[in-house]
Amino acid sequence: MTNRINQLFEQKRQEILSVFFTAGHPKLEDTVLIINELQSNGVSLIEIGIPFSDPMADGKVIQESSAVALKNGMSLRKLLSQLRNVRNDVHIPLIMMGYLNPIMQFGFENFCRECSSVGIDGMIIPDLPFHDYMESYREISERYGLHIIMLITPETSEERIRLIDEHTSGFIYLVSSAATTGTQLGFGEDALQYFRRIKAMNLRNPLMVGFGISNREMVQSVCEHAAGAIVGSKFIKLLDSEGSVHDAVKALVSDLR
Repeated sequence: MTNRINQLFEQKRQEILSVFFTAGHPKLEDTVLIINELQSNGVSLIEIGIPFSDPMADGKVIQESSAVALKNGMSLRKLLSQLRNVRNDVHIPLIMMGYLNPIMQFGFENFCRECSSVGIDGMIIPDLPFHDYMESYREISERYGLHIIMLITPETSEERIRLIDEHTSGFIYLVSSAATTGTQLGFGEDALQYFRRIKAMNLRNPLMVGFGISNREMVQSVCEHAAGAIVGSKFIKLLDSEGSVHDAVKALVSDLR
């Protein structure tokens, strides 16, 4: 069966909206509700965050959502059990995003097997070095039909980007700046030059841009240079400020589209 991430990018080459949320936040049992609401409001791709006590690539908003989720009792085992029947209603690609530590405690092959069985299409592991992926993880993830998505930053060398493009599938995650995640108001000229430079490399994999995207103008700017935008912190703030998951998703989509 073709991976749903590949199917998405074959069918829709631009203006793709991907949304990240932390599983177990704001409430422990919100996971499937959030996924269903995002899908029904036209989100193309969902990144499900595995909460972790030391999320070093994340800004304050996502760190705090992780702390809330852990306090609520979320764990990797609990998350996988929540997702057991998610494919009854959800057809868009689902990606797990988490740090290596809880995944290794669970066992990497066990994690891949469980992800595959509940219908996960790929994973983003921000602290997994590319060399380690190639040496120890690629063969296992591919056996279970899962794409490991690699992140690149403005500091990533062209040689490394070409290697990532050659040896991974799904898409390449362009981190918009060298900072941690968190909302910003707009992109500076440096970021736009970086987007243009990567686009001009004509890579095999589609490009998605994340970190700091918070408004319609930023989404439009990203979509000029990449297949789409990834939004996280803004949605987590809305989940905290709006009255319900339904209201938070509606507010998100109206702010970005």
